Amino acid sequence: MSRLSPPPPRPVSVPAGLRRLVIRGQLRHPLALTVADLRERWAQRRAEVVFDCATNGPQHHTFEGPLLREVIDAAGPAFDARRRKDRSRFLLSVTGGDGHHTVVSWAELDADFGDSPILLATALDGRALDEAGSQLVVPSDRCGARYISAITGIWVGACAVPGMCAVADGT
Repeated sequence: MSRLSPPPPRPVSVPAGLRRLVIRGQLRHPLALTVADLRERWAQRRAEVVFDCATNGPQHHTFEGPLLREVIDAAGPAFDARRRKDRSRFLLSVTGGDGHHTVVSWAELDADFGDSPILLATALDGRALDEAGSQLVVPSDRCGARYISAITGIWVGACAVPGMCAVADGT
């Protein structure tokens, strides 16, 4: 049976400044990026958010970072951009340094669908995240379950048949 993504990696201690997130899957140009790369290569957006944390209650934070959509666009998702149905099949599985992961659909990001301003944060409350690693920020979410910290990887790919996700390229 195929899986949408490989099992989450075990948490790894990485020296500050060397922490990278790897973007792979059904892409023309897989990427390995540091927080500094995210800050320097893409326009930074600002999101003031409130979300409910199951363990710590309501959280109020300001995040800065590029739009996830723009970063993934640079990696060249292997879909026909002219075909909405092709784009709507693509998923992104985001994994954090603690093994926590979540899924976002391309349709959530795409301007023809949800146009959600999901960020790959480079700063939290004015503090750079270079040492901690980038964080997934979903401003429209009322709960914090999809706020993935210390992102280690993003897998991008399609579900070929409803209910049966397959990874064609083995990544």
